Amino acid sequence: MRLSPMTKKMVQFVCLSALAIMIVGIFIFRSIEALYFAAGVALTSSLNVGKLYLLERTVKKTLEMEDPNFGKNYVRLQYLMRYFLTGAVLLGAAMITLYVDPPFINLWGALAGVFTMQIAVIIARHSKLEDE
Repeated sequence: MRLSPMTKKMVQFVCLSALAIMIVGIFIFRSIEALYFAAGVALTSSLNVGKLYLLERTVKKTLEMEDPNFGKNYVRLQYLMRYFLTGAVLLGAAMITLYVDPPFINLWGALAGVFTMQIAVIIARHSKLEDE
């Protein structure tokens, strides 16, 4: 499946914002903990890239559907699936942080990585206004 230009731009912004968060983490932790923080950011940022792919696929599939009620339900189901997927990844990061010694993922990094999607949306909206 080919991604739309907006989705490609969003993926770039997710990756750039994740890199920026990782750099900030390096300056904050200044130890091996910075690598664990970066791993958490990378985990949830890659989840966000996957969710962008799923979102694009959902929109394309919904536009091809003939029954609008089925389309609405399909969009809701996909939304819940992406929501619970995020929760499962955060729960996994919390379990690794709490029960694995030494933890190779920092929960704070995973939480920070969740926000890369929102950062990408804000930047994409702003850049879209500048392009027009």
